Amino acid sequence: MEKTETPVDVITYVVKPQSIPLNFSFVGVVQSSHAVEIRSRVEGYLQKIAYKEGTFVKEGDLLFQIDPKQFEAVVKEAQANLQKEQAILWQAQKAVDRYKPLFEQKAASRKDLDDATAVLLEEQASVSMYQAKLDEANLNLGYASIRSPISGVTTSSSYQEGSLISPNANGIMTKVSVLDPIWVVLNVSESYFSASLDEVAKGTLLLPKDNDFDVTIILLDGSEYPYKGKVSFVSPIFDQSTGTLSTRAVFPNPKMVLKPGQFVNAKVSGATKVNAILVPQIAVQQGIAGRFVYIVNRQNRVETRLVQTGDWYGENWEIKSGIGQNDQIILLGTNKVKDGTLVKVMQQK
Repeated sequence: MEKTETPVDVITYVVKPQSIPLNFSFVGVVQSSHAVEIRSRVEGYLQKIAYKEGTFVKEGDLLFQIDPKQFEAVVKEAQANLQKEQAILWQAQKAVDRYKPLFEQKAASRKDLDDATAVLLEEQASVSMYQAKLDEANLNLGYASIRSPISGVTTSSSYQEGSLISPNANGIMTKVSVLDPIWVVLNVSESYFSASLDEVAKGTLLLPKDNDFDVTIILLDGSEYPYKGKVSFVSPIFDQSTGTLSTRAVFPNPKMVLKPGQFVNAKVSGATKVNAILVPQIAVQQGIAGRFVYIVNRQNRVETRLVQTGDWYGENWEIKSGIGQNDQIILLGTNKVKDGTLVKVMQQK
């Protein structure tokens, strides 16, 4: 007499494609939203460092004072030269004023009037030139007082009092950085970006209008930064040296928690995955050939299906290939079955 096969009791999960919010995870680097290198425009000896290094300064605050004596002397010399030329101009104007009525009365020649007019024009040009020199001297005197062009946090001074300061390419004296708002720069790999574009083209990935992504920061201690950020810039070109696309998010930073150079984990949200296949993690097994799930077919027998997994979504795993809509996946009872096992579905989820 043939022995009757006893079915194994299992609990299954019926696959239903669904649209889900999609999050992208990246490592980001914090940057100032506005950093200014402070340099000198004139050469001279540093007389005073007027700010406390590493502190907040306001726009217009004095940072450095270069000894102004040499510039004050140049201003005085330029003023004296200008006054001298203005006196000569006054004489030239008087000469023209004298010759005009005499010429009209035919008591002076045309040449006398033309010569006087030429001297007047020459002196007018000289006065303009010396006025420009005085303006330049006043500018240089003003440049001796180096003030902050923005409100922000300072770095240390590159020079000490008494140092000779020169306006050269490497003459950065300090930096002033705006920390509120602040930027977080994310670098997206070319392969990641291309894969996302493929999904967009297939209609399985929907991006927010105008790249209106929200960004959440997870700090290195595992805590979540209390303010949300917004993507404000996506580079139109790849960086050839790194093979990445630079993306920038802007965040409020009123308590100065985020500092330039800091590394953070960033979660970018706003995209939607269309018709995603999600399976509870406990249903996915690991074998020699890769990950697989157990399917209950129409004859209530078990089939093994190799699957390609994607990202995690809570307690679920995205399945990119291997199963489809309405497939019954065994959740509980996987340790008692194999290919061909007869099963009895006790519960569907």
